[in-house]
Amino acid sequence: MITFTLLVLIGVIGGALALVGGIWRLRARGGNTIVGVIEIIVAALFILSFFVPVPWGSVVLGVATLIALVVALFAGGRTGRGVTIAAIVVIAIWFVLVNHWIVIPGIN
Repeated sequence: MITFTLLVLIGVIGGALALVGGIWRLRARGGNTIVGVIEIIVAALFILSFFVPVPWGSVVLGVATLIALVVALFAGGRTGRGVTIAAIVVIAIWFVLVNHWIVIPGIN
């Protein structure tokens, strides 16, 4: 049974933004297709980890998604920079909340 909490919703939104950014990076002309493919795979696994048990867990996939997003941000390209920054912020907030570094009653 899947329970939707605000923490899961924040994670899914961050993963969806990362997935959209990877798709935009892949569809853009010129360069960085490898970064886009890696970003899509890691973001899809991150979203999937909320609904299906994945061997690595959602925290490890969240860190991998953050690393892929930072590499995509610094790899250049003209498309998806705002979506990439938004995904980094949302997944970083999710990561801080899931590790209980900041406790907000009702969210974690």
